[in-house]
Amino acid sequence: MKKILVMILASIMVFSFTACGGGGEEESSETVTVNVFAAASLGNVMAEFEASYEEANPGVDIVINADSSGALLTQIQEGAPCDVFFSAAQKQMDTLEEDGLVVEGTRTNVVNNQLVVITQPDSGTEVTGLADIAKAKSIALADGSVPVGKYTRQAMINLGLLAEVEDPAAITTAEVSEQLGGVEISEQGNVSKVLAAVEEASCEVGTTYLSDTIGHEDSVKILEVVPYDVTGNIIYPVAQIVNPDATDAETAAALDFIAYITNDDAKALYQQYGFDTDVE
Repeated sequence: MKKILVMILASIMVFSFTACGGGGEEESSETVTVNVFAAASLGNVMAEFEASYEEANPGVDIVINADSSGALLTQIQEGAPCDVFFSAAQKQMDTLEEDGLVVEGTRTNVVNNQLVVITQPDSGTEVTGLADIAKAKSIALADGSVPVGKYTRQAMINLGLLAEVEDPAAITTAEVSEQLGGVEISEQGNVSKVLAAVEEASCEVGTTYLSDTIGHEDSVKILEVVPYDVTGNIIYPVAQIVNPDATDAETAAALDFIAYITNDDAKALYQQYGFDTDVE
């Protein structure tokens, strides 16, 4: 129902935007800017959505800010101009909703993802997956504030590698290392940095998302796609964010962009980049 409401609101808002100068002979020459804060793991697919949307909507500039969802949350809370937030986890969106920064009725779940354990193709590692990741000489691991870091910790708890705690995100990297027998862990700030650390052979193995390995098949090898029953669902929600500095045209365009990246036609592109679109 939320998705349907977003689509209806988008149609209404875009009609108003067009009537106020979004089209016709008196079209405004001013660029309408939509600031989209997206999880780093969405970087490639969002770049494609940005290009195709701008081509179909001249005069609208989609500006993508890609980083870990935790870092983006902090930026929004500190007042950074944001019109759309696309998170890699529910937690960060829940926080913004509690803060009153999510526009009511615009939040919807878009895709699911899967955690993977990766290495270099010729690493010769003894690691076969998450269950025996402690065999690695070094691990690239995102910190707990990053969704992939939290999901990795939760999966390790479920596998009995880490002691159970109320909030897996609170387990420090040092504590993970200690409980894995002292293995060297390189803490990373987002999934892109985890991927780079493994590609560059700075670390023997790492945990990232399946979507991040698309296009990197020559430089990384997937040792395991961790099942959902170990990690839980990795749902990505999107929503319009309250931006008091946005013009009416920018607000309308932000809502329209959400409709664009959540409609049925968008599913094929998400699937191309390794995302699961079978979500509720």
